[in-house]
Amino acid sequence: MTVSVDTPPARTAPPPRPRAERRTRLLRRVSPYVYIAPFFTLFAAFGLFPLIYTAYVSLYRVELQTPDQMEWRGFDNYTALLSDSYFWTALRNTFSIGVLSTVPQLLMALGLAHLLNYKLRGRTFLRVAVLLPYATSVAAATLVFAQLFGRDFGLINWALGLVGFSPVDWQSGTVASQIAVSTIVTWRWTGYNALIYLAGMQSIPGELYEAAQIDGASRWRQFLHVTLPGLRPTILFTIVVSTIGATQLFGEPLLFEGSISGGISHQYQTLGLYMYEQGWGYFHLGRAAAIAWIMFVLILLLVSVNAAVARRRTRKEAGR
Repeated sequence: MTVSVDTPPARTAPPPRPRAERRTRLLRRVSPYVYIAPFFTLFAAFGLFPLIYTAYVSLYRVELQTPDQMEWRGFDNYTALLSDSYFWTALRNTFSIGVLSTVPQLLMALGLAHLLNYKLRGRTFLRVAVLLPYATSVAAATLVFAQLFGRDFGLINWALGLVGFSPVDWQSGTVASQIAVSTIVTWRWTGYNALIYLAGMQSIPGELYEAAQIDGASRWRQFLHVTLPGLRPTILFTIVVSTIGATQLFGEPLLFEGSISGGISHQYQTLGLYMYEQGWGYFHLGRAAAIAWIMFVLILLLVSVNAAVARRRTRKEAGR
């Protein structure tokens, strides 16, 4: 005789609630925007709005003493700048100081990074040490270099006198003053760019160096044919950043002699210093805003040229 036991039916999961599903789906869609909202809020408040307002102010005649009294001028601020000889002097000085500071700076940073990439004793200390000039205050560094480049009691002229050269007036001469300002910029930013290049070198696969070594390539050949091609995006990045920094150069020429005119004959006045002179020296806020927008357009043009050159080089290498 068999006894049959009735098993209870299996419990089935309740059907999902459509309202809860919609809420979960909505949260998944909205949450990424919530995470990035603080950045865009701060950018709109402190980046986008000042940029747009500066373009608006550049179309008016506004004085610092009476900022609420605005007189429409259209593009007269821009045409007045283009007819001002001091504007073209500042533009030329910005370009020459940028070249004098950027080219040696990046070349020295590349060589320094190549040395730091080797297994040296105390290389961690050396990597930190090269970053110390970047951590130094602009004011402190410029004041120290202003003393070093002093005409009568400066250490640079004393060293030149030891080898038979006459003293150089570093603050009055055009070329000499621009070299002095460029030296300050180069000293501050070489270590920073060296660490960027060092990070790029460490991302290059070691197998490429091993293959080049097996083929009999020397270290110089490895640097030319392995390191430099691998660092091309990093070099482009440092060129763009250094170009932007050179266009906005302000602190070093201002504190080198303490004059907003950039020397007696404006020999090292940059666009940033010229903008400060027009806005806070002569109280012409509208003209200063126009200079700011010219600097912005100039930066866009320089970055576009660098990107176009890099893109053309990439296409040429891809076609080989």
